[in-house]
Amino acid sequence: MKRRTYKDFVEEISPHIKECFPWDVAERVEAGDDLLFLDVRENQEYDTMKIDGSLHVPRGILETAVEWDHEETEPELVEARDRQIVVVCRSGSRSVFAAYTLMQMGYKHVTSLKTGLRGWNEFDLPLVDMEGNPIDPELGDRYFANKLLDYQKSPESRKGS
Repeated sequence: MKRRTYKDFVEEISPHIKECFPWDVAERVEAGDDLLFLDVRENQEYDTMKIDGSLHVPRGILETAVEWDHEETEPELVEARDRQIVVVCRSGSRSVFAAYTLMQMGYKHVTSLKTGLRGWNEFDLPLVDMEGNPIDPELGDRYFANKLLDYQKSPESRKGS
């Protein structure tokens, strides 16, 4: 039996959810759609840069954050089952899993941001730091650049280095 990869799971789930590109979301915002941006990255990632006004719920606690009576309960998200939610992460993969989970848990209008915040930044859409200060897109480019370390690469790909 072939070992399944993270990429395999993303490709398997993607057809079951809605995805949109940053420019599609920008059009929706411009049209006045009331969107809830749900950022599912880890704390350090979120604190570094984010979409202003986004709600932060790390992917690891999503299932309990969407229900009452948990320490991780996020009331705004619990009450957002009928809202338009755009799920964001760094590159658009974790958001696929989060969007799928939300749909399974009764959320009706969920979209995953294809290309993630990396694509959002490349399209020159605004990001802010933890104090709400605008992030220069060039800084965003450096932050979102792939920083794969040699020891994280497969033995096959290290041979070509």
